[in-house]
Amino acid sequence: MSTANYTVVGMTCSHCVLSVTEEVSEVPGVTDVDVDLASGRLTVTSDEPVSDERIREAVADAGYSLADGR
Repeated sequence: MSTANYTVVGMTCSHCVLSVTEEVSEVPGVTDVDVDLASGRLTVTSDEPVSDERIREAVADAGYSLADGR
């Protein structure tokens, strides 16, 4: 099991959280997604490591971006 943390930029409401959660949940191998609106923290749990680029793409598909550095 692998866990990775990211910071999502641009979320302002619970609908934002839902959009990010749905898109990241669709990434193959992802087993759990936790998004905190106040901090922008995105925690992704997966069966095996998932590439940062794939998570970045899923967040972009939801209409947001990851903070630089992760």
